[in-house]
Amino acid sequence: MNALKEAKHKKTRKRQHDEELRSEVNINKPHLDDELQEEHGTQTAPHFQGPMDKFANHINPEASLAARTRQQNIHDAISKEKTHVVRQYSARWMYESSIPFNAIDNESFRLFCEALGQFGPGWVPPTQYQLREPLLNEEQERTKKKLKSLEVEWEEQGCSVMTDAWTDMKRRSIMNLCVYSRGGTCFLSSKDTSKDSHTGEFIFKYIEKCIGDIGAKKVVQVVTDNATNNVAAGRMLKEMRPNIFWTGCAAHTIDLMLEGVSKLPWFAKVISQAKALTVFVYAHHKTLFMMRAHTKKRDIVRPGATRFATCFLTLQSLHEKKSQLMSMFGSDEWHECKHSKCAKGKQASDTVMSFAFWSSVFMVLKVFSPMVKVLRLADGEKKPSMGFIYGEILEAKKSIKEASNHLEKNYKPIFQIMDEKMKGRLDSPLHLAAYFLNPFYFYKDPNIQYDMGIIEGFIACVEFFYYGDFEKQNKVVNDEINLYKNKCGSFGKKLSIKRM
Repeated sequence: MNALKEAKHKKTRKRQHDEELRSEVNINKPHLDDELQEEHGTQTAPHFQGPMDKFANHINPEASLAARTRQQNIHDAISKEKTHVVRQYSARWMYESSIPFNAIDNESFRLFCEALGQFGPGWVPPTQYQLREPLLNEEQERTKKKLKSLEVEWEEQGCSVMTDAWTDMKRRSIMNLCVYSRGGTCFLSSKDTSKDSHTGEFIFKYIEKCIGDIGAKKVVQVVTDNATNNVAAGRMLKEMRPNIFWTGCAAHTIDLMLEGVSKLPWFAKVISQAKALTVFVYAHHKTLFMMRAHTKKRDIVRPGATRFATCFLTLQSLHEKKSQLMSMFGSDEWHECKHSKCAKGKQASDTVMSFAFWSSVFMVLKVFSPMVKVLRLADGEKKPSMGFIYGEILEAKKSIKEASNHLEKNYKPIFQIMDEKMKGRLDSPLHLAAYFLNPFYFYKDPNIQYDMGIIEGFIACVEFFYYGDFEKQNKVVNDEINLYKNKCGSFGKKLSIKRM
C-alpha cells in the first residue's frame, strides 16, 4: 500500500512541479526578475483543449509561415520585449543542453516554434520514450511517404547512396534506417550502437541492404569518407555490385592533401609560429582587448569547414591584419603590459615584427589558396562538383607551380602528396570521365582527347556503368562520343556553347 501511495504521490508532485515551472514563465512582464516572476506567475491561463478545438484551432505551421505578412503597429515595442524574453528562455535551454548554435537555423526547429505558438500555453513536451519509439517511427514513415514522389525520378536518372553511419543518435535496436532526400539524391543514415559497427564488413552489409531496399538499378554510386573500414567496404561492394561506383568523399580527400602539405618542414614552421601567436593573444584578456582595439573588433582566428581550412583562413586573416598587429606590438600600451615581459610574449612580438615570417605566410597562402578553392568547390552545394574536381586539381597544380617560381625542388614534394592522396580516389575512372565529358574543359582544350590516361579512364567508366552490356558500351565509345567531340546536335547550339 505504501508503494502504491508513493507512486501516486510521485505523480502528484511531478504535476505540481510542472505547474510551478510553467508559472515562472511570464513574457508579459519582461522587466521583472526571476523572483518577481515567481511571485506574479504567468498572466495567461493554461490552455485546455475542448471538443471544438479540433475544428477551430488546426495547427499548420508551414501554412502560417508561408502566409504571414506582419505589419508594423503600435504594439511592436511590446512585441519586441516579449520576443526578447522568449529568446532568453530559448538560449538558456540551448546553453544548458549544450546544443550547437547552428541548430537554431534548422527549418524543422522554426516549424516547431510556429506550431508551439499556435498551440498556446500549457503544451507538454514528449517523453524520452516517445522520442525514441513512436515519434521516431512516425517520422520515418512520413519521410518514406515523401520519397514516393522521387521514385519515378530514380527510375529515369538513378540516385546516389551516401552513408553516414556514425552519428550521435542512439536507439534500442541494433540498426535504424532513416531515409531522406535532397535535390533528387537519396541519402541514408544508420544509427548503430553495436561494437562491430566500425568494421568494413558491417558497413558493406549495411550498404548492401540499402541498395537492396532501393533497387540496384536505381543506384549510381556510394559515397563515403576515406577511412580504412570504408575503403574495405568499397572493395567488397565492387565485387558484389560491379556496376555501382564507390567514391571517396572529395572534400575529405582534399583536406588530407592540406594536412599532408602542412606537415612539410617549411610549412609546419610557419603554421606553428602563427598558432603560437594566436594562442598567446587569445589566452589573456589584456592582449585580446588590445588586439580587438587595433583591428576594430575583428578577430584574427577564422573558423573553416575543416581543421586545415581553419588553418588557412587564420593565416589569411593574420596577413590581412599585418599592419594592425605590427602597430599593436609596437605600441606603448604593449611595452607597458606585463605580458610583454614573459617568454611567450617576447616570442609573439618577435614573430609579428619579423618580415621573414610575413613573407613565409604570403608564400604559404599562395600554395594553400588553390587547394582551398578546390575544397570549397567539393564541399559546397551550389552546383554539382563531380565534373570539375579533377580539372580544378590540375589548375591548382599550375597555380602552385607558378607560386614556386617553377622550381621543381619547391613544388615536387607538394605534388607528391597531392598525387598520393588522390590516387584511386579523385583520379578514378568516374572522375576522369566526368572531366573529359565536361565541355567547360574539353571545348577549351580539345587536346584532352589525346591524353591516353583520360581516354582509358573514360572507357573504363563506360565499361563499369554498362557492365556486361557490350552493345551499349560500343555505342557510347564508338558512336555517341563523336557527337560530343564534333559539337554535333545540341552540343553545337549557341545556347549550349554560351553556357559552357
